[in-house]
Amino acid sequence: MPKKSDRRVVLPAGLLPLLSQKELETYYGVSDWIVLQWIKEGMPVEPFGARGRRFDLTAVKAWMANREQDLAATG
Repeated sequence: MPKKSDRRVVLPAGLLPLLSQKELETYYGVSDWIVLQWIKEGMPVEPFGARGRRFDLTAVKAWMANREQDLAATG
């Protein structure tokens, strides 16, 4: 029986998987509380399953860049 790790496949060029909240926390090195605050501030979220959510890293990075510009302009 093949291992679960053997079933992984490389995604086509330009295609990125949606990240779970834990993966997003790890990527940015922040806590779950910070991610929840970002969601309240309008960070893009992709619905997943019945009550789950995932994050498109490209959309999150764009949102972060806009957020930084807004904070710098008002700061």
